[in-house]
Amino acid sequence: NPVKKIPDSHEITLQHGTKTVSAMGLDPSGARLVTGGYDYDVRFWDFAGMDASLQAFRSLQPCECHQIKSLQYSITGNVILVVAGNSQAKVLDRDGFQVMECVKGDQYIVDMGNTKGHTAMLNSGCWHPKIKEEFLTCSNDGTVRTWDVNNEKKHKSVFKPRSLQGKRVIPTSCTYSRDGKLIAAGCQDGTIQIWDRNLSVHTKFHCRQAHTPGSDTSSLTFSYDGTALASRGGDDTLKIWDIRNFKTPLNVTAGLSSFFPMTDCCFSPDDKLLVTGTSVKKREGSGKLLFFDRQTFQMMYEIEVTDSSVVRCLWHPKLNQIMVGTGNGLAKVYYDPVKSQRGAKLCVVKTKRKAKQAQTLTQDYIITPHALPMFREPRQRSTRKQLEKDRLDPQKSHKPEPPVAGPGRGGRVGTHGGTLSSFIVKNIALDKTDDSNPREAILRHAKEAEENPYWVAPAYSRTQPKTVFAEVESDEDEVDNEPEWKKRKI
Repeated sequence: NPVKKIPDSHEITLQHGTKTVSAMGLDPSGARLVTGGYDYDVRFWDFAGMDASLQAFRSLQPCECHQIKSLQYSITGNVILVVAGNSQAKVLDRDGFQVMECVKGDQYIVDMGNTKGHTAMLNSGCWHPKIKEEFLTCSNDGTVRTWDVNNEKKHKSVFKPRSLQGKRVIPTSCTYSRDGKLIAAGCQDGTIQIWDRNLSVHTKFHCRQAHTPGSDTSSLTFSYDGTALASRGGDDTLKIWDIRNFKTPLNVTAGLSSFFPMTDCCFSPDDKLLVTGTSVKKREGSGKLLFFDRQTFQMMYEIEVTDSSVVRCLWHPKLNQIMVGTGNGLAKVYYDPVKSQRGAKLCVVKTKRKAKQAQTLTQDYIITPHALPMFREPRQRSTRKQLEKDRLDPQKSHKPEPPVAGPGRGGRVGTHGGTLSSFIVKNIALDKTDDSNPREAILRHAKEAEENPYWVAPAYSRTQPKTVFAEVESDEDEVDNEPEWKKRKI
């Protein structure tokens, strides 16, 4: 029973943001997940380096203010294709640095085969399953183009889907077959058109009424054995086709609501199940992940994911884990401790890291670019190394000695009376001697100063004459000697 192989006993939730997670990609080894959303952000998650707090290790906005439509790792896993709402696809490396950006075409040229790149908004993109440098994009300018990573100046080849009347139609999704020989595109007029990769003029397979005209086919996926093609239409259907007999679908399921132009479908690793998500309006139930049997198209299983739409789904064959992107900014990972490998199992068991206290203690490093070399601070390599160096420095590591109890000794100040204010309080303010008459207080020492001069008198003894003080007359004499006009009239 294929249902027993579905790994959904455990789940973890990665908080991408608050807006729709519209793109997801896992590298071939399953070590890193990358998510993109309507908030223009691309977040990188490393299962091996993440702890139970489940934080992304990098977040960036590669295409400024354009919603991310598609993200995919190449077959080697060293670069990521980013398709956003602008006309230029980008290729980033594993750490988020730009490797190349496709050129923008000339929007004034009518024949899209003569322009070097896309001239309108991109809809989808994917890597070639065998050639590591080649990728595919489709756009609102009515073309599907293949590119080489080493040549960003011009596309490799261009495919132009046409309606029955020969008019231009817009491809909304595109993909390679598993062997990379065929290129399929789902178009806005409801057709699915498939070309041989090396022959860009005429389609090899063509189905006119694959889906309702005017509905955007949001996803095309080839099965692992390469014979079947699954298509998820904007007309709320999921269909499976045999490309050897491409006129009518093998099976159809209707009533699967889809509000997003990138709602996914994918095959299980054993090729027996087909998985897709459903959309819901706000507060009208929960979005589900539905599992259909590939042969009978009977619904085998469903997972209620969250109270929002399920947009992206991805079942990694190596990890045997299912990644789901939702309309409320969550990326959920479903796994089973027994059936699944690595991935989410690595980060769940790790305890949350404690915040490092040491980093807050160090001084800020002040950058003075034009300072003279003698005043310039050496650039700090890292906080931890600086702290280790400081511990080796005996001067910086010297612990200040505690204050001496009591009055103090050996040149060290005691605890009480250590500061000037406490000394003044102790010796002067709290002095009990009564100094109400300052003259008497000074004259107390007069006798001792006369007999045993020590401070001032010896310095002037040889040069100063003997002091002669004016003799004080009594008050009566003073009054008599005064002139007439000064005398007080009685």
